[in-house]
Amino acid sequence: MRRTPVTAALLLLIGALLTVLGAGSAQAAGYRYWSFWEGDGGKNWSYATQGPSLVRPDDGAVQGFRFSVSEDSQDSAQPRRAPDFGAICAGTPAEEGTKRIALVIDPGTAADAPDGEKPPALRTACAQVEPDASTAEALASVAKPLRYDSSAMLCAISDYPASGCGEQVGEDSGASDTGDPATASATDDASDGSGGGPSAGVLAGVGAVLLLGIAAVLQARRRR
Repeated sequence: MRRTPVTAALLLLIGALLTVLGAGSAQAAGYRYWSFWEGDGGKNWSYATQGPSLVRPDDGAVQGFRFSVSEDSQDSAQPRRAPDFGAICAGTPAEEGTKRIALVIDPGTAADAPDGEKPPALRTACAQVEPDASTAEALASVAKPLRYDSSAMLCAISDYPASGCGEQVGEDSGASDTGDPATASATDDASDGSGGGPSAGVLAGVGAVLLLGIAAVLQARRRR
């Protein structure tokens, strides 16, 4: 059967829509983990490029931890408290031979919590530690117990969560799936409790495809 230009354009439009919607479904999975942040000296956070056991912050630094579901470092949720050293360490006077590290520990929301667990309240602490102490050592001094996996990934702070470490979650993941959040390549934000539906970016792509398809159909009709 010979296809008319209009029919061919409609088939092209349907195929493009299915491709875009399929991509949105494939990007639904994320990872549940503690992300590590560093204060920039002002009121902003930046995603740390090294693990807390390798970073040795100076006196007056602010370090943050946030538990959430995200797909990679680009969309990871920041701590919900500004990195304000003065406010956090106001009650801890400086001492000779030590340094003070302000810590923001944000366990996230109920939407980020593993099944059956409730996140504890966000807290701040001022760790007074040896001058060469790492962020991990500063954290351990105020928020034990900490739990790490075999690759030194931080799994739990103050025993939260009780189990699991960087596990994959979402529509396309199995219950036993695990992965490394740093290598996740998807771009949707799974931390908003949306249930893994198409993201705003996917919907925008659908709209663009629709406009292109309509233009192709109109052009095909003019040529008849």
